[in-house]
Amino acid sequence: MPPRQRLSPADRRAQLLTVGAQLFAARPYAEVLMEDVAEQAGVSRALLYRHFPSKHDLFAAVYQQAADQLLAKTRFDPAQTLVEQLVEGMDAHLDYFIANRNAVLAANRVLAGDPVIQTIMTNELDALRSRLLNVLPLADEAARTAVSGVLKSWLVFVQVLCVDWLTRETCSRAELRDVCIGAVLGAIRPLLAVDPAPQWPR
Repeated sequence: MPPRQRLSPADRRAQLLTVGAQLFAARPYAEVLMEDVAEQAGVSRALLYRHFPSKHDLFAAVYQQAADQLLAKTRFDPAQTLVEQLVEGMDAHLDYFIANRNAVLAANRVLAGDPVIQTIMTNELDALRSRLLNVLPLADEAARTAVSGVLKSWLVFVQVLCVDWLTRETCSRAELRDVCIGAVLGAIRPLLAVDPAPQWPR
């Protein structure tokens, strides 16, 4: 074990999250041991458990941090076209999914149904839906309600499709992204008075 560094509680937590994120990305969930996290971080197991009482707690914190970072990278800019914003958002998520395949599969397969992990996912999807609603040309509240329902279903579709793609790449990354973007454009066009992406083929 490397010599322990003196860090503030906040810095120590950040360090442990970084180490945890690296291990959960590199290994399947079952193969990540808290002992390995402590050793790689250069701390005692007792200190690690003071910050994170269990592997589940550590994983949940790692996944929450990832969700927060992805939302920070997916800030829709009204100055851009809708397609440009969708491309940037999809690219940010696909970059994370590919780099952290084991963590994504753990959250969506190993821990599927776990209330803590599901809450993190639901909150992120709700935030993305709200941001999309704010940049779409919605005529009235009825249109907003209808489009909101479509976006909720679309975000779940994207999540399931991307997780399946990580398991078996049946198409290229670019094709996966375009399928997701084409799906949402096709779904919301009938509900909008103005075509939000006239440059995207119907």
